[in-house]
Amino acid sequence: MTAASTQKLRVLFVDDEPAIRDVMKLELPRMGHDVVMCEDGYAALKALDKQPFDAAIVDLRMPGLSGWDVIEHIKRVSPETEVIISTGHGDIDAAIQAVRSGAYDFLRKPCKLVEISAALKRVAEKRMLTNKTIALESRLKAVEGSPDLIGHSAPMLMVKKLCEKIAPTDSSVLIQGETGTGKELVARRIHDLSPRANMPFVPVNCGALAEHLVESELFGHGKGAYTGAEKSRKGLIEVANGGTLFLDEFGELDKGMQVKLLRFLESGEVRRVGENDAFHVDVRVVCATNRHLQKMVADGVFREDLYFRINTFEIALPALRERKDDIPELARTLIARYLKRRDVPDTMLSPETVAVLKNYDWPGNVRELANALERATIMCDGTTIRPEDLPSHLLRNIDVTSIKTPAVAVSSTPKTLREIEMELIYKALDKFNGDKPKAAAELGIALKTLYNKLNADQTKAAG
Repeated sequence: MTAASTQKLRVLFVDDEPAIRDVMKLELPRMGHDVVMCEDGYAALKALDKQPFDAAIVDLRMPGLSGWDVIEHIKRVSPETEVIISTGHGDIDAAIQAVRSGAYDFLRKPCKLVEISAALKRVAEKRMLTNKTIALESRLKAVEGSPDLIGHSAPMLMVKKLCEKIAPTDSSVLIQGETGTGKELVARRIHDLSPRANMPFVPVNCGALAEHLVESELFGHGKGAYTGAEKSRKGLIEVANGGTLFLDEFGELDKGMQVKLLRFLESGEVRRVGENDAFHVDVRVVCATNRHLQKMVADGVFREDLYFRINTFEIALPALRERKDDIPELARTLIARYLKRRDVPDTMLSPETVAVLKNYDWPGNVRELANALERATIMCDGTTIRPEDLPSHLLRNIDVTSIKTPAVAVSSTPKTLREIEMELIYKALDKFNGDKPKAAAELGIALKTLYNKLNADQTKAAG
């Protein structure tokens, strides 16, 4: 399954002329598309109720149900299907009206193959743009969950390296790690580095799905599949078509659902609940769990064949207690996210606070750290988080007064506000090797303001 196959469309072709159907039955697959042929409007309605289509080429004039009736049905049960009208010269005005009413395009009969190919190419390009929009929306929703993997400890550098290795492939990935370690972030990292980056990333928490709705949520359902199913509905696997499907808490699925997922992983085919016909989707699957799947296999509660199918490439995500050197950088990132700022200064965390954070073992991992820092940010004076601002259980078994902090030279003469301000400016310039635009950005002031303050200081020094 490759991202390149996303240009392949599922096409419904509806025309009452047998000769035209015979030609298109051969030519549409040669163009690289899957096709279902229908001899009239009634057959088209039945086909639409059985499976989804990317595009429908519909003859406007047919006996019985007309093209208008088919278009109306498509817009009601499958609005994502793009309709291309096929019509004779005398019906051009009607075709234009159809486009204004929601049809995507129209072709004049007799249709040339190159025109049909071009129309379907435009449909494919539109769907690609739609998928890119979905992917962008998915990324924007994930902004609060920073797409970057924070940390430069040896365990995290290994995780980043493995992500870079596996991302360009279509191999399935199993991410294992404790709850709260950031397994979804790793999955997003793999997706963002892959050729599928502009396609949807669809996360699914398998443990949160109601048991009786798991199959419908993943595979979708047809109209009338069960009470209340008034129309067909896409499953999350189909929503992820062309992109990445992230199955979190994968070990929570029961054996019946494990069988259905194994069949999908092996064939790439989806069959909606209540329907007989299957269709192919192009999805890269990344799974994650905090459970010991090998033990579950030995205990007979997880299928061995499914375990080997998803475990083509395994990434073990370290617990926070195993990478405590990352805590200061990670803490500043989490605080900046909560404050909705790009970053925060190192001084936001006092040395004593950093020591407390590194002393604790964090059984809830990064998720627990984020919650603790959110509370501390609310409790602090707005400039520096101190140990007393942290949740009390973090301070157990540690004597905060014994923590040594660097000695700070205290001047006998208090500094003026201007002196403090210039000291910060020169520190910023030193940090960026004299790069004034970067220093101004770091200080949060306009570049012109920075130049004015430097000129004033030099004038004062010269005087």
